[in-house]
Amino acid sequence: MKTFNIIQIILVIIVGVSACNDELNVTNPNNQTTYDFGDSKSELEEAVIACYNRIRLEGTFARVGYTLDAVRGDEVWNSSQQWYLEYDNLNSPGTIEIGDLWPWRDFYHVVNRTNFVLSKVDKVDLTEDSYNKIAGQALFLRSLAYYYLATYYQNVPLIIDYSAYSDINTMYASNNTQDEVFDQIEEDLKKAMQMLPSRDEGGEWAQGRATCGAAAGYLARALMFRHKYEEAYEVLKDIIAGKYGHYELTADYGDNFREGPEYENNSESLFEVQFMDYGTGGTVEEWTPINISPEATQGHAIESNYASQEMGSWGDLAGSPWLYNLFKKERCTDGRLDPRLYWTLVTYEEEYNSYTGLKTAAYPDGDPRCNIIYQQEITATPLSNTSQGGISIAKFTNARTNLYKSITNGLHCGINLRLMRYSDVLLRAAECENEINGPTQTAIDYINQVRRRAGLEDLQLSDFPTADHLFEQIANVERPKEFGCENGRGIDLIRWGFFYDEDRLNQLIEHGYYKRDGTASTEELTAETADDSSFKYYYKGHEYFPIYQSTLNANPNLEGNSANKNEDNGPAFREKWTIRPVIELD
Repeated sequence: MKTFNIIQIILVIIVGVSACNDELNVTNPNNQTTYDFGDSKSELEEAVIACYNRIRLEGTFARVGYTLDAVRGDEVWNSSQQWYLEYDNLNSPGTIEIGDLWPWRDFYHVVNRTNFVLSKVDKVDLTEDSYNKIAGQALFLRSLAYYYLATYYQNVPLIIDYSAYSDINTMYASNNTQDEVFDQIEEDLKKAMQMLPSRDEGGEWAQGRATCGAAAGYLARALMFRHKYEEAYEVLKDIIAGKYGHYELTADYGDNFREGPEYENNSESLFEVQFMDYGTGGTVEEWTPINISPEATQGHAIESNYASQEMGSWGDLAGSPWLYNLFKKERCTDGRLDPRLYWTLVTYEEEYNSYTGLKTAAYPDGDPRCNIIYQQEITATPLSNTSQGGISIAKFTNARTNLYKSITNGLHCGINLRLMRYSDVLLRAAECENEINGPTQTAIDYINQVRRRAGLEDLQLSDFPTADHLFEQIANVERPKEFGCENGRGIDLIRWGFFYDEDRLNQLIEHGYYKRDGTASTEELTAETADDSSFKYYYKGHEYFPIYQSTLNANPNLEGNSANKNEDNGPAFREKWTIRPVIELD
């Protein structure tokens, strides 16, 4: 019996030890790492959603990353005369976080997460359809991040292998040339075009996700940045022909800037950043790059920068008087103002009430579903900034939507940001046709599709004797009126070489004239009547944003770009491409 008891005790000890060992090896599902995550279809799909989350940060498209390019252009100026000032004046010293660091940091968050997905997807047993959707979205989002990194910071590290982050020798990467980065962008987008379904094929799945149409649209943009017009034109013609899904202009231009499922992800949208409708998200504003709270507001703060300080916003950015007067120079065929003015700038125009049925006010009535009138309609143009003045910007704000009674500053606005619309496809097709074949009726027809939606008279080929004339119409009339105050104008100015030609730079100075007189000045300004112009302060090389100095200090392999070094990119640009001369249009 004694022997039996001893054996029994030994067995209990063995079982107990074994049980302890098993328990110690159990993975805590709440403390997973990248090493033990991403090994199934469902986990990879979660990881892809996490990639989309990164394009909704302040440094990407929730505020600064979006508006930095707008203020870099000639349609927007820094009405607060602080915060964005160095980026408006194109002379940041490289020590200011909002532009030199935040977009860099947050777009590399996107790169990091997409690289993770791509490092895992080949090791998981997936159907061809699932594989293509997961890998295709990751490729698109990585190329999207690198498109903005390369057009914001010029020559950035190209990291496409997730294992590079585990080795200090490769984690601290050196710069790649802008051409090398764009080569990778093109490669990724071409793959994504073949892998992703169209918006038509994708159905509900495609709502808000990257599709082959989104990849095709951004491929055309990438190709045109390097003046590959023939290649870009073929892609654009395929989009127009419906190869990547059906796209068409919305009947109402304003539907591209409204909130709600009946307007967002519409027939005109190739790709847009998704935000929760106002008041439907949580209450936590996550300004840091963490952005993991289940109670996050999940809105953006573009409205906080763009809207009128009189109406409660921060009043940082204003539309240029040049853009306002560009709209006023041409009437619709029935005599009314171009309706795009209403949706671009918050100006008071008496005729809005007389024959459009649209309210003139910003936030006039609150939510019509509540039948509550919160304030009277305005009878004058509200100030962008109550101290400096300026014209408030309407796009991607609720100034014209009449959804709620006032601005709630911060990450609350729920209007999806349409990063690429079908109208861009049409105007880019016109530009490519003009670059390849000169002014043709085909190019004019593309432009007229966009003009007819606005109710403007058709252009006539006979009015454009040279490619230079038609380019001027596209670059400085059609595109500013269609895309005024949207992200992308600064990138256009770089790809056209406008910073590298004295006449073009003088033209930008004229477009950038503004007054700091505490009024919403809408007069056409000249050197004599303007208080200033952002472009008078431009430092050579600062058409790109400098790489943050602390980032350079931390990475011994990284060098500054042209903005850090104040280097002129003009000679290298002119060696490869032509800058079209300034043409005075009738």
